[in-house]
Amino acid sequence: MINSLNVKLQRRFALSRQGAKDLVKGCLACVVQDISFMLPVGLLYQFVMDMMDGGAGSGKITFYVTGVLFCLAFIFTATWFQYNDTYLATYVESGVRRISLAESLRKIPLSFFGKKDLADLTASIMGDCATLETAFSHFVPSLVGSMISTTLIAVCLFFYDWRMALAAIWVLPVAFAITLFSSRIQEYFKNREMEANIALEKGVQECIECLQDLKANNAEKTYLKGLGAKIDHAERRHIVTELATALFVVSSTLILKFGIATVVLVGSILLIKGEIGIPLFFMFLLVASRLYAPLEGALQNLAAVISTKTNINRMNEILDHPVQTGSDNLTNQGYDIVFDHVGFSYNSRETVLKDVSFSAKQGEVTALVGPSGGGKTTVSRLAARFWDIDRGKITVGGMDISKIEPETLLSLYSIVFQDVTLFNNTIMENIRIGRKDAGDEEVIAAARLANCEEFAAKLPDGYHSMIGENGCELSGGERQRISIARAFLKNAPIILLDEATASLDVDNETLIQTALSRLIEDKTVLVIAHRMRTVSGANKVVVLKDGTVAEQGTPKELTNKDGIFAHMINLQMVSQKWGI
Repeated sequence: MINSLNVKLQRRFALSRQGAKDLVKGCLACVVQDISFMLPVGLLYQFVMDMMDGGAGSGKITFYVTGVLFCLAFIFTATWFQYNDTYLATYVESGVRRISLAESLRKIPLSFFGKKDLADLTASIMGDCATLETAFSHFVPSLVGSMISTTLIAVCLFFYDWRMALAAIWVLPVAFAITLFSSRIQEYFKNREMEANIALEKGVQECIECLQDLKANNAEKTYLKGLGAKIDHAERRHIVTELATALFVVSSTLILKFGIATVVLVGSILLIKGEIGIPLFFMFLLVASRLYAPLEGALQNLAAVISTKTNINRMNEILDHPVQTGSDNLTNQGYDIVFDHVGFSYNSRETVLKDVSFSAKQGEVTALVGPSGGGKTTVSRLAARFWDIDRGKITVGGMDISKIEPETLLSLYSIVFQDVTLFNNTIMENIRIGRKDAGDEEVIAAARLANCEEFAAKLPDGYHSMIGENGCELSGGERQRISIARAFLKNAPIILLDEATASLDVDNETLIQTALSRLIEDKTVLVIAHRMRTVSGANKVVVLKDGTVAEQGTPKELTNKDGIFAHMINLQMVSQKWGI
């Protein structure tokens, strides 16, 4: 039963197994703490009874002093456990949750990221986690603790007088019913608020990233006007959500206030009739005054817990998404890449590849060319299992890559993307990403092969110079060479080049191609290229158009064929002659 409860809590609140256990402990700690706050009420009741019976003797004074000290010690101990089992445990769970999300994102197919953007994912990992951190430290345990402790106290009240007990607790189910009834309404407003927040975050991020283009086109005022509208919309959504929540919470709290009134009214009637005594009436007044205080906060907590459902659903979307799995054992014989009738679509409505078949031999350079949107980049990503295909088969050395764990498979690949990603670190550490255990001499050797030495020598600290966020201190060609140096350092048997020399000038392109010729010896090379100069040295060319293999063969064969490839060469020759 306990395991079943933990599983439900894991699912409901996007918790780890330990997080679910800690949540239960936190709720129980809150129950004990709430009950501890009732001890002074009982002590005060006993003191009043003694005073009405003629006062307290010296023995009674010792009893009350001891009772006060006991109450303080018990409350202190209960609060100490409550703090540790809620706040401290929540902070640990928050770290675990962020790591779990990051691990899930690492294993999720890249097709998932085509449906999400950076602002959305950042909001899930940072914003949603922070929201749940607050919920599990302030809201959920205290809410559950208040409900359980109130139920226990209410049951005890029935042993004294069922009529007075009903007068005290009838407001509780009514107040909770109002708040629970509002759950769907609050969820609706919370979803709209989240959508407005995401739109605003996207706008701010886009503004920062595109500021140069906005300035170049005198479009800042127009863009900022639209961004201002998004800010206003997000503000309105926040206000509406708060008002919707407050409407039900205030109504519930108002109902609770009637509890004291009914206790006074019913107690007065029963007292006049002589059916209860003054001490019992006084006790119920004391209990009622203390009974509703935690519940007022609990109702606000209930509204807050309801509103977290949106955040939890967004996180569960990541945690529940199917991940790419496979064997850790490589069984390939050689490194030939074979596409066998491969079909692929990013979603059910957009077919990208249709029945693609070709082979890239080990020791040869296979070039992927064709019009934009033909599927070249998709093919290279599928070869490394960045996505899983819909039909057909892709093998490396006869090994079906769909059955190999992605990280294990990627140990066979060195990849140079057209869009280079660098980290705010030194040149040395950015290159060392290619192989983390590489020594400095190995890193520098790879850097020299990629012609990085020229610009590194001009920097104040050489290879130990910081290059800024995403290499902002470097030119496009310099950033590209660092990326190529990573591939040299990794020295994997399969190389994927996505227009690796696109950002280089003619001189540097020649140097890099010379270095690449040494790197690719006896390796399988798949290169995406638009410049025919890059393709001219390839052993095989695969022309992709509209998601199919339109032509394939050697550069010479395809040139003589007078097809798409020959047409592309002619167009580039014409463009080279163009001038202003």
